[in-house]
Amino acid sequence: MTNIADLSAVDLAAAIRAKIVSPVEAVEAALVRIAEKAELNAFMTVSAERARAEAKEAEANVMRGEPLGALHGIPFSVKDLTNTEGVATTQGSALFADNVPRADAVAVARARAAGAILIGKTTTPEFGHKPFTEGPFFGRTLNPHSRAHICGGSSGGAAVAVAAGMGQLALGSDGGGSIRIPASCCGVVGLKATLGAIPNLQAPDLFGANSFVGPMGRDIADTRLMFEALRGPDRRDPYGQVPAFPERRLGKDEKPRIGFLLRCGNILDPDVEVAVVAAMKQAEALGWAVEPIELDLVSLEPHFLIFLRSLLLARLGGYVEKTPEKLDPTLLATIEAGRSYSAADLCQAQFARTDCFAKVQDILARFDLIASPTLSAPALPVGLDPLGPVEIAGKPAGTIRGAWYPYTFPFNLTGHPALSLPCGKSPGGLPIGLQLVGGWHADGYLLDAAERLQGVLATPQAGAAGPSLA
Repeated sequence: MTNIADLSAVDLAAAIRAKIVSPVEAVEAALVRIAEKAELNAFMTVSAERARAEAKEAEANVMRGEPLGALHGIPFSVKDLTNTEGVATTQGSALFADNVPRADAVAVARARAAGAILIGKTTTPEFGHKPFTEGPFFGRTLNPHSRAHICGGSSGGAAVAVAAGMGQLALGSDGGGSIRIPASCCGVVGLKATLGAIPNLQAPDLFGANSFVGPMGRDIADTRLMFEALRGPDRRDPYGQVPAFPERRLGKDEKPRIGFLLRCGNILDPDVEVAVVAAMKQAEALGWAVEPIELDLVSLEPHFLIFLRSLLLARLGGYVEKTPEKLDPTLLATIEAGRSYSAADLCQAQFARTDCFAKVQDILARFDLIASPTLSAPALPVGLDPLGPVEIAGKPAGTIRGAWYPYTFPFNLTGHPALSLPCGKSPGGLPIGLQLVGGWHADGYLLDAAERLQGVLATPQAGAAGPSLA
């Protein structure tokens, strides 16, 4: 019998419905795995007793033959930036060590309404300010593939939990690649859906929003299962209204047109290039049309930093003055850098955001999807300064956003759906991710294409999505 913790979410859901596995067994398997893998430091809080109580209730519902939600009995975790009713939400910071929300975020409430069982809150750098999941409040979260390399961030704990079998599904958040970056580093799937497809009411500026919540799973089918439970309009979200057009899906015999963005003004690691080019050859073998495109995304980095630093300054400037000792030094430096910007700088950043959106729309008028590496290189070595220069392929490459993840943060600004899909490993065994980007509200099409491509790419990591228990 396969370890329950290693079952895919889809297989586990089917096994629970067939009464082959009980929700109690599923939760217990996840909790055992969390204890076994404690050295990875993926969790801020483990809600063991609450999860066990909810699992018993879920088991009773199965035995009574009651209608079951799509995620019934499936253990899931939530990044510690996202509110969870009755469970501490610390933002990865000592400032909020005692913060216990009175209500679930929309996405958490929807996952629980579909039957998923919250097992805990996963690690994140303070307020998600950097792509390294480490900080003075909780230490460092380890990459399950290599202790010498980072797990990515800021949804690092979520990616590690999914990769290591500590719950089949996770809810992450993505303000510049924070779902897709750790998904790539840890060899799992992460989806940043269309802006508003999954309402995120925690964002302080809903109209200028570039922060998303979204699902992470071991494969596309699991990620889709969670996405379908989370998606849907919410009148309180200006982008979360019902789309005025029907959702697009990939036809059975349809051959997508792929605009392939290999470089975007950056240096690219040779191992990543080999993996993503091989993935595109597999797409061509499926009959898909793949054509190279050009798009300078690196030049958007200074504008993205204006958004990031200004937002952190507006939210946390008061804490810097009162309790700076409670903040991560890299967060302090990021906030202080925001003091140099003017209102005109912020307007210029908005202009650049609009220009990038127009360029992406032009590309998607000619292609169904954009494909690119998720990252310029596999997971970086631990111990690097996230605010300092980065080397890619042994060459100085600039600062981390423009050097390592120039492919991800621009699509936070444009609002297009984007996901990271494993497409191989480096010779040293580090996962490599392929990013696919679709048109607004073409999330279903994006997932359809990714699932079809996943079927011809490298087999998922051992122990990830195991065989069915049936």
